[in-house]
Amino acid sequence: MSCTFVPPYLLQRIALRGGTRHASASGRDTLQVDDRLRARRESPPGQMAAPPLPGTKTRVVHTANNTEVLPGEVARSDGDPPVDDLAVDEAFDSSGQVWDLFDSQFGRQSIDGRGGTVSITVHYGRDYDNAFWDGTQLVFGDGDGQIFERFTKPMDVMAHEFTHGVTQFTAGFAYQDQPGALNESISDVFAAMAKQRVLGQTAAQADWLIAAGLFMPGINAKALRSMREPGTAYDDPQIGKDLQVGSMADYVETEADSGGVHINSGIPNRAFALAALEIGGYSWEKAGQVWYDTLVNGQLSAQSSFESFALATVTSARRLFMNDPSVADKIQAAWLEVGILESGVDLAAYQATGVGLASSAVPSDSPAGPAQAGSVEQPATVAVCRSGGFAGTTKVGELDLDSDPEGPEVRHLLMRVGMQPITSTRPSPDRFVYTVDYGDWHLTVPEQDLTPELRRLVQVVLNRGS
Repeated sequence: MSCTFVPPYLLQRIALRGGTRHASASGRDTLQVDDRLRARRESPPGQMAAPPLPGTKTRVVHTANNTEVLPGEVARSDGDPPVDDLAVDEAFDSSGQVWDLFDSQFGRQSIDGRGGTVSITVHYGRDYDNAFWDGTQLVFGDGDGQIFERFTKPMDVMAHEFTHGVTQFTAGFAYQDQPGALNESISDVFAAMAKQRVLGQTAAQADWLIAAGLFMPGINAKALRSMREPGTAYDDPQIGKDLQVGSMADYVETEADSGGVHINSGIPNRAFALAALEIGGYSWEKAGQVWYDTLVNGQLSAQSSFESFALATVTSARRLFMNDPSVADKIQAAWLEVGILESGVDLAAYQATGVGLASSAVPSDSPAGPAQAGSVEQPATVAVCRSGGFAGTTKVGELDLDSDPEGPEVRHLLMRVGMQPITSTRPSPDRFVYTVDYGDWHLTVPEQDLTPELRRLVQVVLNRGS
């Protein structure tokens, strides 16, 4: 499983509408890099498969020195003093804060729950506008310096990606449609708790913003997401308007962003914020305990829907807080408020079945190649859409095969792709997904499954952003 912080639809917007050539190029380049990374995120991290030996570090921060080589050079680990590198020290400090939240409040040691060493890389790529968990380690870019700050600056970005790893080792929600939106929401929920705990804030005192401070001054944005008020985090010509929704009445059906995982995650996000605010006190004391128990107790499958997760939280609340039934009642009311549960839901029937409804939308395992790419009557244009990433941005491009100087190369690439078997695995958290349209041929493929020819094709077409 792999997860990036900036949604691909936001990166795509930046690539198209960035205020400067540098900002647009950085968005474009970040999308291309994320495509190459997605493949790394499918398998569980081998280095975290067992507890650390005596003397092994709890976390190690590396620097990629603005290359794409992972993990890079060791820059700081347990016991080392601060170094003359702000990103390194921010990553070290914030990872310790997130580790402590899971350890002290939920009894979980490290991402894998067994004390495995957390590997972190900073200074990844050049002007890289993203952060991600690649199934093995946490990786952070420096941002482009015009739209995005460095991704180590807001500590909740670290918490978000750290939690994607926790989800991989527990419920393992598939990164598509409702399960994917749950995957994203769980990361935001624990990121909010980590930030609030560091600041010593109750639920009522918190701003419920995710990644406040990630955008550069001059960008009309207070954060990347608002859990309390989804859809209000930003509105700027260069990055567009926050697309998140906070109610099932506004649920977005889309092929982009792995089925809108960064958009629809606003619905369960808002439910958690409403529940925590109504319960009162610190968010991790009751609401957080219920969410963590639901994540790890084995009731849910990788294809669990919003409804199944919501019902599971009510069940967990009733078990964890038997002497305070108001906790379960307030959590159920929050799910009712966002439209995921309906009044009069038969919780007993749900408990009897053991699991809730699963998401019905499953991506195709074997998309066909462009069979007509080499035919006599070839379409005149090819279009590419890239979505996903930590910010959930979308980028589009279209190329005229007859008039564009790159047309002959792209025709050749399409012919090569048409001769290849293309295997498509499921999308990974915070990674990009590409859609290619060529006449009647429509292909959707996660970045980890791009062949060299497809990777070159989408890069060329996306550079013709429109």
